[in-house]
Amino acid sequence: MMLNQQQVTVICTCFNHEKYVVEALNSVTNQDYSNIQLIIVDDCSTDNSVKVIREWLVKNPTVTFIVNEHNLGITKSFNHAYKYATGGYLIDLAGDDILLPECVTLQLNIFNHSSHKNTGLVYGNAHVINENGEFLNYYFPVKEDGSLLKNSPTGNIYDYIISNIHSLCSVTAMFKREVFDCLNGYDENLYYEDLDFWIRASRLYPFDFTNEILAKKRVLQNSLGDSFFKRNLHYKKVNSTTLLVLKKALLLNNNNYENKSLLKRVFHMTKRSARAKDFDLFVKYLLLILQIYHQIIFKSFLNHLSRLSNTSIPK
Repeated sequence: MMLNQQQVTVICTCFNHEKYVVEALNSVTNQDYSNIQLIIVDDCSTDNSVKVIREWLVKNPTVTFIVNEHNLGITKSFNHAYKYATGGYLIDLAGDDILLPECVTLQLNIFNHSSHKNTGLVYGNAHVINENGEFLNYYFPVKEDGSLLKNSPTGNIYDYIISNIHSLCSVTAMFKREVFDCLNGYDENLYYEDLDFWIRASRLYPFDFTNEILAKKRVLQNSLGDSFFKRNLHYKKVNSTTLLVLKKALLLNNNNYENKSLLKRVFHMTKRSARAKDFDLFVKYLLLILQIYHQIIFKSFLNHLSRLSNTSIPK
């Protein structure tokens, strides 16, 4: 299939992004790749986001715009918007982030030339910017020559995702429609979508990576990413979701190597909850640590029994 025949659907979710959403939308229409379907969903914004988007739509009348009557959250909003998607590839774009002009072309080229069989997701590097659009750093640190300080893995990266806090940058992730369908979309019981989706997807599909800068990831004072360990509006929901996602990951683990990888991340989250002086969250993570150790001991015992059963008894 020719590259320009592959349709990509970008679903832009907006909640109180009136200052940034036009730049996000323009970053989609300004792609050097033309076969893109753009769907916008506003999740009951309380600012002027809807008005700003409707004004933008005057010059972009073919774009689908969904306005939620009630605040549904990211997972439900994206899943609802997906019902209108026709592309074979998907990008989950927040209303305050920006795709660079060659983003879609670069990602599709990786999909088409990947050395991995049936690659499910392609991710890359990004500029992290502040509220004013000023450069802060690279999502994956680079050397002076632009090469990565530490190589990002490809192929089966399940272990990498469950063990690393900053494994992927959400705005740089393009995934196949079949992956989303296979996983029945985002888990609507969760407050945010990406970590759980990456974990479940990487269990079934290989991922690929490009060191190209694909997007600009904006860090806002009250964004979800900024809420993990700050006592603000999103704190409780964000941390409850993270804990639930890591519990789900434990059920997906196949061996003690993966259990120990997950333990690494849980240890990190336990320390951060202690620094945040959240005693309730700290205790919950301690209990999860005990669950993981129980799994490690149990699997070690089963492996020991298996080795004994395979040992021939001397005559």
